[in-house]
Amino acid sequence: MLENIVNYFTNAGVEVYFILLILVILEAVLSADNAIALASIAKSVEDPKSQQQALNIGLIGAYILRIILILGATYVIEYWQFELLGALYLLWLVFNYFFAREEESEDPEKRSLGFKSLWQVIPTIAITDLAFSLDSVTSAIAITEDTWLIIAGGTIGIIILRFLAGLFIRWLQEYTYLEDAGFITVGFVGLRLLLKVWLPDTYIPEWLTIAVVAVFFTWGFSKREVLESND
Repeated sequence: MLENIVNYFTNAGVEVYFILLILVILEAVLSADNAIALASIAKSVEDPKSQQQALNIGLIGAYILRIILILGATYVIEYWQFELLGALYLLWLVFNYFFAREEESEDPEKRSLGFKSLWQVIPTIAITDLAFSLDSVTSAIAITEDTWLIIAGGTIGIIILRFLAGLFIRWLQEYTYLEDAGFITVGFVGLRLLLKVWLPDTYIPEWLTIAVVAVFFTWGFSKREVLESND
């Protein structure tokens, strides 16, 4: 399999690499809200070392699930129930986050999604990425039906996602509105999936999704907390 992949990209033309670049940019832009959700799930574990471990193992599982999703994309697209489950899961995450926040409003430093065990967090990370992938893989198929290209874009996307999630764990402690902004965009993705199920002929352009994400993330980064200095 590895030899086939190497041969494919060795003999590929400029057009293939251009499409791959578009897929990678699309993955990077659409990974922002995913990264916040994964960072929030990972930081439910208090130990920083365990947070990184949860992200590493969880995203390995997420990558395996992504490959399965890509290989079975034609089958998945035919059944709206998959997108419905993904939409409901993402909306449940948003509800769980804001409900937990309301319950813990007296101690905002301890807000979390309610996942405490490392082995509870790891599968949740994998499943959450899978729910997001239902949207991103559909977008990738709209650009190209070349399976190898979509797999390559998904592989680079997972690497970008790991990098972003690691950054967001720190940024969530620094920016007051960032976590709220992230989960509002998660809710938007969930509603987008739900709309595709309810009105399958409705087309939501990618630029609109990117614009919504940009607006909420601008607000998310608008207020930075003053961290205590050791100097």
